[in-house]
Amino acid sequence: MPLYREAISDLTVHLPRRDLRTMIRTVRALYRLSRMPAYRQAVMPLVPETARFDPGYDAVMMGYDFHLTEDGPHLIEVNTNAGGALLSYLAGFENEAAARAHMSDKLKNAFLQQFAEEIHAFSQGRQDRPRHVAIVDETPQEQFLYREMEAFAGLFRDWGCKAQVVDPQQLKAGADGATLDDEAVDLIYNRHCDFYLEEPAMAGIRDAYLNRRLCLTPNPFAYGLLGDKRRMVLWSDVGRLKDIGVSQEHVELLRRVVPVSRLLRTRDRDALWKDKSHWVFKPVDRFGSRGVLVGDKMTRKRFNALDDDTTLLQQFVAPSLTPGAEAEKPMKTDLRLYAYRDRILGVGARLYHGQVTNLRTEGGGFAQVEVV
Repeated sequence: MPLYREAISDLTVHLPRRDLRTMIRTVRALYRLSRMPAYRQAVMPLVPETARFDPGYDAVMMGYDFHLTEDGPHLIEVNTNAGGALLSYLAGFENEAAARAHMSDKLKNAFLQQFAEEIHAFSQGRQDRPRHVAIVDETPQEQFLYREMEAFAGLFRDWGCKAQVVDPQQLKAGADGATLDDEAVDLIYNRHCDFYLEEPAMAGIRDAYLNRRLCLTPNPFAYGLLGDKRRMVLWSDVGRLKDIGVSQEHVELLRRVVPVSRLLRTRDRDALWKDKSHWVFKPVDRFGSRGVLVGDKMTRKRFNALDDDTTLLQQFVAPSLTPGAEAEKPMKTDLRLYAYRDRILGVGARLYHGQVTNLRTEGGGFAQVEVV
């Protein structure tokens, strides 16, 4: 299967080691926060019922996105179905065949071990790996990262599991479980962006998940705790963090790393319009940078149309820059740490031009990262 070259940049991103250390500390601090009973008590009333169900396991392939600044890294958002981990690794090789030849057993195990731990927890110790994995996304063959999903399916098959990339409507799913081509599916690697399982196409999967008939990872519980953009309001509120019982060390870390984030309904519109260049406006119910608006580029008409309850204001943090090839202008750069629980799986970068991250900039895409 050919590498999806249009999603790969030939450039290399340099990541200072001190910034990497801060990024890793942030991932581990947020994971620890998500396990605190007081934090969960604060979050549960804010999420739909599906996200209040604790399945007893975690979420694979978490992604923590950062911009680097002179003051250190700043966390932009957290993703529970982060794509690009394999592409970030493949970016360091001329082609996929070369990458596969160099992919060590250690790296394969790092990707697969998280799925082993999920199914082990789900099965209460009866399984050490899934038997049949469905990698689920909406019309997956039309998705930009389809080939990466197929690459994951290949890893699962090499591991001895049946694995397919499917649209959720290809599954027969309900309260009794899920099947694909009349064979039971015991683990769904969820790449679908209906994070709370609210769409009709995800109803059967939701019922199977809530009845503990399959392992769904990532899942609504993890998304509600860490992936929902609204959680950044709490993370950037020093007083709330102290009330929850977060250590002074982690309060100070999050104060430095998490940009001030607030819901639009808490701000005076007229005052905000005058100060809009200092903010980014993010719809909390969309994904992949869709609908994100940088304040200084926004028209009054777009501003007036923003919804009070579903728009997050986030203090603007300019992306870092990676020098382009020869006379080309520098590429805006996002850094992403991939993690399972508090364990770092790898680091990737996304290069782009324009207001927000995209994977369609010529010469941009996922890039190799060199720690310096």
